[in-house]
Amino acid sequence: MAVPKCKVSKQRGNTRFAQWKLTAPNLAECPQCHTQILSHRVCPNCGYYNGRQVVVPKEKKED
Repeated sequence: MAVPKCKVSKQRGNTRFAQWKLTAPNLAECPQCHTQILSHRVCPNCGYYNGRQVVVPKEKKED
């Protein structure tokens, strides 16, 4: 069974756990419609990826 050899102080443990944090996703601009998208993904707005259309986007319903 794993047992620690020495006591870990509160400061040392808290500083180790404080390094985990969220980062904002890196967004790129779509060259077709100029919206912000995740890089290396199909644009959900226009359906283009790498200069060609791969997905036909759905049209929004109007009530």
